Amino acid sequence: MADQHFARIARLAEARGLREVEQSTSYSTPALKVAGNAFVRMLDDTTAVLQCPVDQKVLLMEISPEIFFETDHYVGYDAVLVRLDQISDEELALKLEDAWTFKAPERLRK
Repeated sequence: MADQHFARIARLAEARGLREVEQSTSYSTPALKVAGNAFVRMLDDTTAVLQCPVDQKVLLMEISPEIFFETDHYVGYDAVLVRLDQISDEELALKLEDAWTFKAPERLRK
């Protein structure tokens, strides 16, 4: 199942036209990176770790707690957990672009 979910993430990132994205690993899990920085990775078979500013994470968890959440480990970190079975392709693609923008160097964000 994790391979299927990661394939979905990679497909959506590519369809979004995100530049210089590479498939790699982070913490021994499949990840997408930009300029060597992971912007999304798998946590487990059905959950992704998506990079985002803490203030955005709080807002996402308030608006859609069925999709976005955190565990004690991620409190205070620039990352939100995503239930991949609960998020639409459209919303996930938008969040991937946000995460890419958050981690990409300025030269790529232009």
